Amino acid sequence: MEKTIDQHKLEEQAKQLRRDIVTMLAEAGSGHPGGSLSATEIVTYLYFEEMQVDPQNPSWSDRDRFVLSKGHAAPVLYAALAGRGFFPREQLLQVRKINAPLQGHPDMNKVPGVDMSTGSLGQGISTAVGMALAGKLDKKDYRVFVLLGDGEVEEGQVWEAAMAAAHYKLDNMIVFLDHNGLQIDGPITEVMSPEPLEDKFRAFGWHVQRIDGHSFSEIAVAIETAKKVVDKPAIIIADTVKGKGVSFMENQLDWHGNAPTREQSEKALAELC
Repeated sequence: MEKTIDQHKLEEQAKQLRRDIVTMLAEAGSGHPGGSLSATEIVTYLYFEEMQVDPQNPSWSDRDRFVLSKGHAAPVLYAALAGRGFFPREQLLQVRKINAPLQGHPDMNKVPGVDMSTGSLGQGISTAVGMALAGKLDKKDYRVFVLLGDGEVEEGQVWEAAMAAAHYKLDNMIVFLDHNGLQIDGPITEVMSPEPLEDKFRAFGWHVQRIDGHSFSEIAVAIETAKKVVDKPAIIIADTVKGKGVSFMENQLDWHGNAPTREQSEKALAELC
């Protein structure tokens, strides 16, 4: 039976996350808008529709876990956590400020709701394997969700983690791969092509799906399918657009790690109203 979702509500929530991303990065004067905007629908769906979490008890032992393996996309995670009530939205304006908890990469020791400190690419999915294995050993029902970058899968450590996840039959682990096609140095196929991704993950023993990463209905179906998989970890390769939602940022490499100016942020926010 197909899951019923409130499409309009999720779309409005995604817009709010995008507004928060643009606003916080303009205030900070630095950061990574492109890969935060490309992953917005995925993160929106997980935090506002799918995951069992408790903002009043961030360390709840039975909560679902989320690991932002591409840690430089911290703005989208911060926006979601603020939206869910883990901390006041006003704190978003302190992103990347000295001594503020919301730094350029997420810190689990300082930010409620962050399940793993990430930034060194490949390490996030590796720790997520440990979380999922712990859930199996402890006979817990929680799931571990992971967000990988497509440039990130050029890291060998990702494939060691993929091999381990399949070996231990971690069917409580669902990974999204944000496939926007661009990394800091250029198109992923030119820098160090990780393709064919579907074939590679299948060869490593994973259940593989490919979807439009900006379609809430496709995200919903893919997650429900992944939850029924037995004895295999699941990956959902999500085709996305770098900088999605802001016309002058879409598919533009320069917006991987450059924050908008005040004038640019006003233009972006006008598009996201």
